[in-house]
Amino acid sequence: MEHFIVSARKYRPQTFDDVVGQRAITNTLLNAIDNHHLAQALLFTGPRGVGKTSCARILAKKINQDGNEDPNEDFAFNIFELDAASNNSVDDIRSLIDQVRIPPQVGKYKVYIIDEVHMLSQAAFNAFLKTLEEPPKHAIFILATTEKHKIIPTILSRCQIFDFKRITVTDAKNHLVKVALQEGITADEEALHIIAQKADGAMRDALSIFDRVVSFSGKNLTRQAVTENLNVLDYETYFKATNLILENNIPQLLLEFNTILSQGFDGHHFIAGLASHFRDLLVCKTPDTISLLEVGKQTKKKYFEQSQKASRAFLIKGIELANDCDLKYKTSRNQRLLVELCLMQLASILLQDGEKKNDRPFIIPPTYFIEKGITPIKISPESKENAISKIEKEKQVETPLQPQEKTIPVNETSSSTIAEDKTVTKIETETETEKKTITLANQRKTSGLSLSSIRAKKEHQERKEEIVVDPKNLPKEAFNEVQMQEAWLEYGKIQDKKGERIIGSMFAMNTPTLQEGKITLELPNQSMKVDLEAAQSGLLQFLYQKLQNYSIEINITVNEEASKKYAFTPQDKYNKLKEKNPLIDKLRSSFDLDI
Repeated sequence: MEHFIVSARKYRPQTFDDVVGQRAITNTLLNAIDNHHLAQALLFTGPRGVGKTSCARILAKKINQDGNEDPNEDFAFNIFELDAASNNSVDDIRSLIDQVRIPPQVGKYKVYIIDEVHMLSQAAFNAFLKTLEEPPKHAIFILATTEKHKIIPTILSRCQIFDFKRITVTDAKNHLVKVALQEGITADEEALHIIAQKADGAMRDALSIFDRVVSFSGKNLTRQAVTENLNVLDYETYFKATNLILENNIPQLLLEFNTILSQGFDGHHFIAGLASHFRDLLVCKTPDTISLLEVGKQTKKKYFEQSQKASRAFLIKGIELANDCDLKYKTSRNQRLLVELCLMQLASILLQDGEKKNDRPFIIPPTYFIEKGITPIKISPESKENAISKIEKEKQVETPLQPQEKTIPVNETSSSTIAEDKTVTKIETETETEKKTITLANQRKTSGLSLSSIRAKKEHQERKEEIVVDPKNLPKEAFNEVQMQEAWLEYGKIQDKKGERIIGSMFAMNTPTLQEGKITLELPNQSMKVDLEAAQSGLLQFLYQKLQNYSIEINITVNEEASKKYAFTPQDKYNKLKEKNPLIDKLRSSFDLDI
């Protein structure tokens, strides 16, 4: 059986031109060699599989070439590779330092490549410092690491640092195309693109995946074979799911998600990929940003077609919901339900945007009457106007009050009762020969925000204005200030029991006076006056009945300089008593009393 060499070794770069995706670094190294401006300590750092060790070997070979040697000469005797992961002790570094002193037998430089240098111990780093700072003229050190932050700052300050970047999907795909041509393999562009994406910026991983897929499918690589072998969710899955979301087809969307789970995929991976898919669709909405989409031409066309079906607002909201689900996934106890809820919310975005409240023209559809055999009555505009005018005339008719020798008010309504629209207001008039009851209003309890409630309140106000009572027939009994203040405090207690704490406390704290037959009240600020005026109607109704005087007037003024009442603490009360009688303090101290 012929020995197989993996593609990662077979196609390892031999020159700087073969290095993929690191053009800036390779050009810098070439210029440094040509201009004899190469530092003696270099640090190559970056992700795995991006060409750090390959560049170190190419550089070690390049600096020893003078143009007269065999092109295939690798200068193996001048290149020393040390794996710091397994040789990380002080003794290993001391042995290295001893070798550095010996000049090369062939070529100009001895190159020491220390891979995974961050694995060296603290003592080994300290032992290496002096040699790294002042190496012999024939020695060059190339340090390679994937974790630069683990290297001590004293080592970093002695090195020229080169940061290798992740290889882009496009660069990795183009290199795989060259490898496939050299291997005689027919490969779809989409298949190689999926391999490049799966590699996540590492060329070595891309070549390893390429070998694995070739072993599975032979000389013909298709997108379906790659997705099946790598067990990845391809674009078609997300295209199908997005179409179901745009169609608001929640049942089929949940079945599609169940199929994805049954294939062994993780719900977290699916929802994260869906968010990325929405992002790609959003990128396709604008021609200026379409270059950010790292996919093939055919796939890019599909993205563009689907992006025209979705609005920008939908995609932004979709990304927000999917990203929120992604963040909550690990902490959720029912992860499947979390993803399903997210999918249902995504499928309901367009419904929420398009629906309107009460968009139906009828509360009861006309079909209901047809099924019951009821023929709707059509009202002409003329009859409608006649009915309205008739109602208006009835409103304008005043209800007369019969003169009476003896008037006994029964069930008179306070303003609070009228405001609640719960009772029927009646005025009863009784004479020696007859008794008449006149119903003023028959109110129904309605919602405060409905149109019927607003209309009812307006009609009630009109009725209040229409009913004019002759003041000569109302009682006007005399009362004094004490009776008025007692009635005032009683009304405040009633309001407090009803839950109107602020109004109740206002009546308790502010006592009015009786001046020239008018109730006069002085308040310290304007806000209290506004609150009291709002409750004035109910207060007057109560005072009318309590004092049997329907000519009461209330005069409210504001005096901000008026003395304010404060709630005294026990200490304040004690100090006041001590001022009047100092012996109280002696009494407290004698018996050791607390305040």
